[in-house]
Amino acid sequence: MSERKTEVVNLRMSPRVKELLRLAAAYERRSLSNMLEVLIEDFCKDRGLQGANQPAERGIARQESPQ
Repeated sequence: MSERKTEVVNLRMSPRVKELLRLAAAYERRSLSNMLEVLIEDFCKDRGLQGANQPAERGIARQESPQ
C-alpha cells in the first residue's frame, strides 16, 4: 500500500531546471512530483540520511560529513 500524501510544497526553480525535471520524469514515465520524490529518496539513501518517519531498517542514521 502506498503512503498517503498529505503535505504540500511550493517550489520556485529556473526554467532550465524545470525542463530537466520534466525530461527526467518523461524518461522515467513519472509525474513531476513523483520524480522529485524518487530523486530525493535516492539522494538520501546514497548518503545514509534517514527521516523521522522512515523505518530504521530502510536506512541508517545520518553520519557527519567529512570536512
